Amino acid sequence: MFSSLKIRNYRLFATGAVVSNIGTWMSRVTQDWLVLSLTHSSAAVGITTALQFLPMLLFGLYGGVLVDRYPKRRLLLGTQGAMGLCGLVLATLTLSGHVQVWHVYLIAFLVGVVTVVDNPTRQSFVSEMVGPNQLRNAVSLNSANFQTARLVGPAVAGVLITSVGSGYSFLFNGLSFLAPLTGLLLMRSGELHKGRLVKRGKGQLREGLRYVKGRPELIAPIVLVGFVGTFGFNFPIWLTAFANNVFHGGAGLYSFFNILMAAGSLIGALLAARRRSTRLRLLVFAAAAFGLLEVLVSFSPYVWLFCLVLVPIGMMGMTTNISANTTVQMAAEPAMRGRVLSLYMMVFVGGTPIGGPLLGWVTDRFGARVGFLAGGGVTLIAALVVGFVLVKVVGVRPRMGVRRGLPYVELVPREGSRREAELASVG
Repeated sequence: MFSSLKIRNYRLFATGAVVSNIGTWMSRVTQDWLVLSLTHSSAAVGITTALQFLPMLLFGLYGGVLVDRYPKRRLLLGTQGAMGLCGLVLATLTLSGHVQVWHVYLIAFLVGVVTVVDNPTRQSFVSEMVGPNQLRNAVSLNSANFQTARLVGPAVAGVLITSVGSGYSFLFNGLSFLAPLTGLLLMRSGELHKGRLVKRGKGQLREGLRYVKGRPELIAPIVLVGFVGTFGFNFPIWLTAFANNVFHGGAGLYSFFNILMAAGSLIGALLAARRRSTRLRLLVFAAAAFGLLEVLVSFSPYVWLFCLVLVPIGMMGMTTNISANTTVQMAAEPAMRGRVLSLYMMVFVGGTPIGGPLLGWVTDRFGARVGFLAGGGVTLIAALVVGFVLVKVVGVRPRMGVRRGLPYVELVPREGSRREAELASVG
């Protein structure tokens, strides 16, 4: 489960990441609650989230071109430093008592601009640290790292918000980026698996799109995570609304909701780290279960039942995310990985500027339950449609049976169709 941590460079990377991830989750929870406190609007929370991910929608593919063109370690030093600076600026505004909602909007947008380069760089830099044999394990541990921080960050943020105010959460976030910067500087360049840099030239963006075209093992996860990211991952909107308007629990309950989601996500990430392969059928079924659970939890009349279902929602969401990410990374050639991952991230988080305000409006207009139901319903339908396309177009069929006393459904190749190995993510 932890085999990639034997590699020194990756240990430095993971250690720095967990510190900055704790700060990031503290900042996210605090940011959502600050906007809600300033505006009393779920739509405003959706706008904040949308602004943070809008640059990925607009410029995501160009970020991938830069990732393939320049050394990734050098790019990360710049992006991590810039994100830390944004955190410190927001902390200064909040602690001084001058923060306004447009300040939060602006800084969220600037963080999104930096993320255009930072996200695909971090994703593709993993393969340079650990090599192809440990890539699947390292991707899963990255997610486990992120979710471990998600367990700690919201809890600390909830305490700080209610005791000393929001500004100190933002201050910790800004200072936390010193950890990954230190880790990057201490890495041994000679132990990195050097990727092939692509020289500057015309048509590199179109080349990346042509590469993805016609490859179902890339198209299926990218299309599916587009719907999941746009409609299924709007938790800042729904959880703030449920905590504030449905169950009347305040910032502490919102932080607790995030901790439960993180616990489920951590379990999903650790289970993914144990898997030896990633198959498209797992991605489809995880996404369908994720959407179905969101639909079911929207009807919950009790806070304890709502909390209970958040854990498996986190598990299925993380399984969907890791399965799609690993499939794309393993199927893409090294020289194209940055552009393919930028397309993946653009689709995954770039839809938030559309889904965030839309579902925020639905939540304000019709209530938190209808908003959660709408997002989960679209996710479930998308997973079923992608599964149907795989069955009817790509050439697989569903197979049902009983295993260890439990019913199961899986996709297997139809007789005379392409081999199953061509439908899976294969290193």
